[in-house]
Amino acid sequence: MTDPIIPVVLCGGMGSRLWPLSRVEQPKQFQPTQGKGSLTYFQSTIQRHRTGTFGHPIVVTNARQSALVYRQLDELQLHGTVIGEPVGRNTGPAVLAAALTAIKTDPDAVLLILPSDHVIKGDINRVISAMRPAADDGRIVTFGVHPTYPETGYGYITDGGAYKTYPGLHRVSQFVEKPGYERAQKLISGGGAFWASGISLMRADTLIEEYHRLDPQSYFAVLAAVNGAEDTPLGSVLAEESFRHAANEPTERQVFERTSAIALAPLTGVEWDDVGAWNAVYQISERDPDGNVLYGDVVTLDTKNSLVRGETRLVAVIGMQDTIVIDTPDAVLVTHRSHAQDVKKLVEQLKAGKRSEVATHKARETAWGRIETLAGDAAHDMRIMTVQPGASLSVNGTGSGPSLLTVLSGEGRYVIGGQEITARRGQSVAIDSDHALPVTNSTGKELKLIHLVFRSLPLGDAAIPVEALRTVSAERARPDLPLKAII
Repeated sequence: MTDPIIPVVLCGGMGSRLWPLSRVEQPKQFQPTQGKGSLTYFQSTIQRHRTGTFGHPIVVTNARQSALVYRQLDELQLHGTVIGEPVGRNTGPAVLAAALTAIKTDPDAVLLILPSDHVIKGDINRVISAMRPAADDGRIVTFGVHPTYPETGYGYITDGGAYKTYPGLHRVSQFVEKPGYERAQKLISGGGAFWASGISLMRADTLIEEYHRLDPQSYFAVLAAVNGAEDTPLGSVLAEESFRHAANEPTERQVFERTSAIALAPLTGVEWDDVGAWNAVYQISERDPDGNVLYGDVVTLDTKNSLVRGETRLVAVIGMQDTIVIDTPDAVLVTHRSHAQDVKKLVEQLKAGKRSEVATHKARETAWGRIETLAGDAAHDMRIMTVQPGASLSVNGTGSGPSLLTVLSGEGRYVIGGQEITARRGQSVAIDSDHALPVTNSTGKELKLIHLVFRSLPLGDAAIPVEALRTVSAERARPDLPLKAII
């Protein structure tokens, strides 16, 4: 019996052209494909290759997002190996780390390398399975997409002629890196050119040997990073000092373009899009009779050929055409569809201004539940935390001021001075600025908490000491008191 193919899902990058949905800490791949409640791009990728042909996935992600990966895998009731990158080094070192990890348990492992944020329709697994014999024989199979227009943001692969021994497999004539418009037109009109999908199939040992031969510095750097990885409850984290020495380059440049083992398999009968910008989201989505793509609570009047996405409130659009409107709780994007690629430039401008809206959403998923920022100013921040049944977290002090944790609903347990205390609705506890409070939801229902963080605590010309907050918590720790009496 043939061993299953191991999907390797690459979850790096922000997807800045899909801001404000995509953020540094909650990038595109972890966002829902069809609005709230739908599978995320990452989950859709995992589900696409969840048949008897495939084994449990290996996911390579930013180490800070390992908890999010575990949460989304758990929602699919699926286990996988998670590799956390301490720093981003492009796809090459990520794929190599996955190969070195896979070969530890299976010397004959065959890997399917997958970007985590593409939309694919059609039976792609049929094409992949047909290429398994070539991969088993040491070929590195890269999958190409039949181009439908002269896209300048994709790489191209040109056909070098069919193999007689592997039906459907072709030699590679050349790689063309993101050509200009005229060159892209010539490639398409000449025939035999394909968009590079970023999907590839190979034996783990084939990739390792080619990396060792073509880029030994990166090979040894990644090998040391894997061997020195730290095991955590959220997977392994590669050793940063070693991993930094790997070349910050994609697999295509470091290996595919330089190896004689490379081969091309056209994705015949498959629709593919990397959904790199909002206009691409519009193009692949189902439209209403006015040509509009609408998500959420949206009302339009005299509006055509537009993409409008609402999240938490009503969004009304009047008299617009070819427009993109993306509403999130803390940012709204409005642009003409023809300027969708310029969103990346806007994000760079926001980064230069150190805007928090680039880094994170007000609400974000965690391994233990969900945290949402309700309000904040120079003096304080207020957050609501939803802790899933059986989950635990550590509520950290801020380092600049004390904080107050209050139970909104449910029941939690925390430890102070070695003593376990049960906290119920309306009860509060103060946390020193340099301490962390372990909290556990030991019930079968959600636990909701409000965390009020003080940067300063003015009271006339004085500040409220932490001891006073403890007194307030102790005196008012009664479930019959309303919330407004606590805060």
